[in-house]
Amino acid sequence: MTTTTAIDTTGGRTGQRALPGTAPRRRRPGRLRAIGLPYLLLLPALVLELLVHLVPMLIGIVMSFKELTQFYIRDWGTAPWAGLDNYAVSVDFDAPVGEALLKSFFTTCLFTLCSVGLCWLLGTAAAVFLQETFRGRGLLRAIFLVPYALPVYAAVITWAFMFQRDNGLINHVLHDQLGLTDGLPFWLIGDNSFITLLVVSVWKGWPFAFLTTMAGLQNIPREIYEAAALDGAGMWQQIRRITLPSLRPVNQVLVLVLFLWTFNDFNTPFVLFGKAAPEAADLISLHIYQSSFQTWNFGTGSAMSVLLLLFLLVVTGVYLFATSRGRKATDV
Repeated sequence: MTTTTAIDTTGGRTGQRALPGTAPRRRRPGRLRAIGLPYLLLLPALVLELLVHLVPMLIGIVMSFKELTQFYIRDWGTAPWAGLDNYAVSVDFDAPVGEALLKSFFTTCLFTLCSVGLCWLLGTAAAVFLQETFRGRGLLRAIFLVPYALPVYAAVITWAFMFQRDNGLINHVLHDQLGLTDGLPFWLIGDNSFITLLVVSVWKGWPFAFLTTMAGLQNIPREIYEAAALDGAGMWQQIRRITLPSLRPVNQVLVLVLFLWTFNDFNTPFVLFGKAAPEAADLISLHIYQSSFQTWNFGTGSAMSVLLLLFLLVVTGVYLFATSRGRKATDV
């Protein structure tokens, strides 16, 4: 609405009035529809998120407070109420159940630390290397993305065949061709199973780090590198002073996503080792599966899942808080 403002003798505003011959301007209906359109487009995703994730999550939380065994699986709502007993059993680290869960937790932490670190290192190195223009760069980029494009089950099953002791490709190369081992080592059982799981996890995870880092490098102006080269900065100084600081926001998100994916990874150990993983590769996701579907104690398994969810929420919150404070300090 077109208005004029009446000013008193002291310079303050005393009121507003419409100019003669002008009509009040009404909000256009099209503008309201434009404001509500984003929420309307997000509605299907919100509904699917509710059905696929939130509802099962709430059901799992309720199940963690029940004495749910195979005797009540047909009608789990009639299972006796257990209260916090399932949680007490899970965190009793002096008892066999809690001790096994704690050991699986530490194994998962070590595995996640090694896998995320190697994925980030390989992905960043490959992305930086492929920034330079040379013949065959496009082909290398396509080859590097093959593990990320393959279905997880097909890729892991192939690795399982390659790690077979008697007729696997790994032992054929290491023992028969190169002579690096005295005998034929077992890769899918025993202590070597941790190395096997780590190799497969890094192989299928590092292309995502490569793709994300390569996209982040596109936002760094080439003029900065040219100016640094004129000032005498070498390749390592450019990576340290320009590339890594510029990629800090990308790396913060990348590390968090890789951490959540790796810590929750169930498909890789399940396809690689089956329902019962070796003790050295007993990740917590597979351990919870065994506690639920092997011993038929779904209440305790649900309690373990809730504890895992709380741990991931706390770690994510602390990480986001720390990175946001670091970003603000850098901006200042």
